[in-house]
Amino acid sequence: MKRINAIALLAIANFAMAGTSFAQYNEVRANVPFDFTVGDKLLPAGTYTIKEQSAHVILIRNRDKPIAAVSLVNGDGNKSPDGGKLKFHRYGSQYFLSEILCDRADMNLQLPQSKTEKGTALREAKLNTRDETFVAAR
Repeated sequence: MKRINAIALLAIANFAMAGTSFAQYNEVRANVPFDFTVGDKLLPAGTYTIKEQSAHVILIRNRDKPIAAVSLVNGDGNKSPDGGKLKFHRYGSQYFLSEILCDRADMNLQLPQSKTEKGTALREAKLNTRDETFVAAR
């Protein structure tokens, strides 16, 4: 009986590993040349990978440092015919990740505005300095 349980457990583990190896191809990589915010977390400039963890959750991980952020996302009807890109909202010197547009990875996602971004937007509204910045992704 123990042997059957061990074999079943091994088979389940193999299926789980196969599923994660297929999912690794649905990731976006980008070199972000500035510090940016995801949700309420400030991430330093660097090379990042973005993967969908589930239907409405993404994981953003720095490839060189043990830094990561998790965020809720919404599907976005926008398409990026020229490869892939990350869209950022900029207020003064602060950047907030807004959208991930990458058809190759089947990721056209929009991040909701965080409390931090809303507060920054209100402070900067008087200065009228909101801007959008794009970073190439692959």
